[in-house]
Amino acid sequence: MTTAAECHDALEKFGELLASKPKTAKKLSGFDRTLACDVTDLDVSFNGRFDKGKLVDIAEGDNDDAQIRMIVSSDDLQALVDGELDFKKAFTSGQVKVKANMMDMMKLGSAL
Repeated sequence: MTTAAECHDALEKFGELLASKPKTAKKLSGFDRTLACDVTDLDVSFNGRFDKGKLVDIAEGDNDDAQIRMIVSSDDLQALVDGELDFKKAFTSGQVKVKANMMDMMKLGSAL
C-alpha cells in the first residue's frame, strides 16, 4: 500500500507531468479550478488547484468546496501517475471516481 506521503508526491508528480506536456497545458490554460483528492484506503484527503494549466498548492487536508473531487485508492493513484493505469479506463471501470460539473469533466477528459 502506498503511504500518504507517497500519495502527496504522486500528486506533485501529476502536476509536473501536466505542465510538461505542451498540448495538455494549452488545453488546461484558463482552467482555474480547485481540486480535492480523497484517498480511500488511507482515509486521507489532499487539495490543490489548477492554475493556468498546472496543478499547484497541493497540501494534505480536504476542501469541502472543491470544484473537482477525485476519489481513488492509494495504489491506483500511484499507478495512474506512473503510467501503469490508464485514466479513462480507470474512470469507466470505477477505479477512479471524479465528481465535477459536466463542462469540467469534458475539459479534463480531453486533457488527460
